[in-house]
Amino acid sequence: MGVNTKNILILGNLGYVGPELTKLLRTQYPNYTLTGFDCGYFSKFYTTELFSSDNLLDIQIYGDVRKAEALDLSKYDSIIALAAISNDPIGNKFEALTIDVNCDSLVKIAENAKNKGVKSFVFASSCSVYGFAEEGDRTELSKVNPLTAYAKSKVKAEIELEKIASPDFNVTCLRFATACGMSDRLRLDLVLNDFVACAIANNHIEILSDGLPWRPLINVRDMGRAIDWAIHRENKESYVLVNAGSNEWNYQVKELAEAVKEIFPGITISINENAAPDKRSYRVNFDEFKRIAPNHQPIHSLKQTIIELKEGLEKIKFADKNFRNSNLIRLNIINQLVEQGIVDKDLYIKK
Repeated sequence: MGVNTKNILILGNLGYVGPELTKLLRTQYPNYTLTGFDCGYFSKFYTTELFSSDNLLDIQIYGDVRKAEALDLSKYDSIIALAAISNDPIGNKFEALTIDVNCDSLVKIAENAKNKGVKSFVFASSCSVYGFAEEGDRTELSKVNPLTAYAKSKVKAEIELEKIASPDFNVTCLRFATACGMSDRLRLDLVLNDFVACAIANNHIEILSDGLPWRPLINVRDMGRAIDWAIHRENKESYVLVNAGSNEWNYQVKELAEAVKEIFPGITISINENAAPDKRSYRVNFDEFKRIAPNHQPIHSLKQTIIELKEGLEKIKFADKNFRNSNLIRLNIINQLVEQGIVDKDLYIKK
């Protein structure tokens, strides 16, 4: 019998993954109580013309995970930790904050949750912890090689969370492949999403690297399926760390560009032959995830994901040739919040 999960708290629900996860959970479990907790950096940047998935929540709380002491965690059965400084460019600029938000603060919340009787804690980790791996597909037993502040924060959090897992407090760390696909809060600072946007806006894909790095990918909706498994998994192990994705979704960057070209046959592709080698290159083995979560495997194909991105962007009449400087890039939003004095140098919202 799985963990009782009728009351769920989603930390960081107003980002890229949260809206799609909210829709999945509400559809699957209409009687659950879903609560979101988010500081709201990206809340207004909605990329749909229709009903906001935020309205599917029962409660939305605005707050920073670094100042979550007032949260009454005793009412929740499960906590899903999506909150994060979400990519390498932001992490590189705010390195200390990345460790604080992505690791230290979430571990404190997990410790508090355990003391308050919460039964399940799901942490969104990342396959980026493997960094650079020349030989063989990385398994959960492979040595990690985090190259960025973001990846280092995920490794540290995994280690600290394992220490507090217990038979009464299940911890699941999902090492997700690189996210992609259409979302109600779309990001275009993700490799496949960037390529589709390039194809629509410019009829040309500019690969900033030499195109050779390997990346495993996962559709954002399939991330929701993995989280659904994690919060309901059988209580056989107090701590589970698993690569979340699919063996079929290991691609070189240039292969992703070619896949986009199949959907947009008129586009051109350029590769930066003079680019310094991208050290973030790794293939990942997802056999363990397939073994322990056979009913929650990724169901989206690469072609389907590209088509959904195309249709989603076309619906919102996307045509920004200069989108890499737009608000669909997370670092640009953070920089504006700082410049406009909405947040301070530590990214706390000024009140």
